[in-house]
Amino acid sequence: METLYSLIAHYGYLAIYALLMLGIVGLPIPDETLLTLSGYLVFSGHLHLIPTFLSAFLGSISGISISYAIGATFGHIILIKYGHYIHITEERLKRAHIWFEKIGRWSLLVGYFIPGVRHIIAILAGASELQMREFALFSYSGAFIWTSTFFSIGYFFGHRWERVFLLLRHHLMIISTIVFIVIILFYFIKKIFDNKKKSSTKKEN
Repeated sequence: METLYSLIAHYGYLAIYALLMLGIVGLPIPDETLLTLSGYLVFSGHLHLIPTFLSAFLGSISGISISYAIGATFGHIILIKYGHYIHITEERLKRAHIWFEKIGRWSLLVGYFIPGVRHIIAILAGASELQMREFALFSYSGAFIWTSTFFSIGYFFGHRWERVFLLLRHHLMIISTIVFIVIILFYFIKKIFDNKKKSSTKKEN
C-alpha cells in the first residue's frame, strides 16, 4: 500500500495507467486495490475524477490488449510446437476458437473479477484467433465494469473503503467464478445435445 501511495504521489496518473497495464499483463500488482485506492484519492481530493478514471480504464484495456497480442503473435505457434506435452493439438485449438466464437467471449466479460483468469483468457483468445473486434467488444466492456466497480468503492465509501473492498471483492470473486464455470458447462452441455441431434438426424437419413 505504501509503495502504491508513493508511486502515485510521484508519477500521478501515469503511475495508475502503467501499474494497471502491467498488472493486467501478469505482473504481481494488486490491481483491485490500486483501483479502489485511486477512487479514494479522488474522494480525498488528491486526484481529479475524470483523468484518474480514464487512466485506470485505459491502463486496463492496454494490458488486456497486450495479453491478446501475445497470444495472437506467439501463443498459437508455441502451443502447436510444444502443446503436445500437455495434450494440446491443432484440433483442440480449433475447438477453442469455436468455443470463443460461440460463448467463450462472455468469459472475457466476467474474467476480470477472477484473479489470474483475465490474463490467461486474453492470451487464449489471441491464440485461438478470436477476431480483434469481438475481443475488444467483450474485454473492453468487462474492463469498464471491473474498473468502475472497484473505483467506485474508494470514491463512494471514502475512509471505509478497505473494509468494504475486502467484503465485496470476496463476494464478486465467488459470483464471477460461478458464472465462469456456468459458461463453460453451458458450452459442453450444448455440444452434447448438438452431437445427439446430429446422430439422430444421420440415423433417420
